[in-house]
Amino acid sequence: MSSSALPKLQMRGLLVKYLQVHFVGTLTVALGVVTFCKFDMGEPRKQAYTCATTPDFYRNYDSMKDFEEMRKAGVFQSVK
Repeated sequence: MSSSALPKLQMRGLLVKYLQVHFVGTLTVALGVVTFCKFDMGEPRKQAYTCATTPDFYRNYDSMKDFEEMRKAGVFQSVK
């Protein structure tokens, strides 16, 4: 019967060590998701809004005029 001594378990600082490792991993994944969303969704939308066919649309956009046209067309039910 050979009995070899088992190594002592780490009891102090175990939670801190666990949290440090997982915090770094979580931060890395979160930054990756944010970067992916910015370049995969944000930039194409920005390009679509500033496309070459209507470059002055938002520069010359009058929201109150658009609202009045929609109100007169009956789009809104609560605004007369």
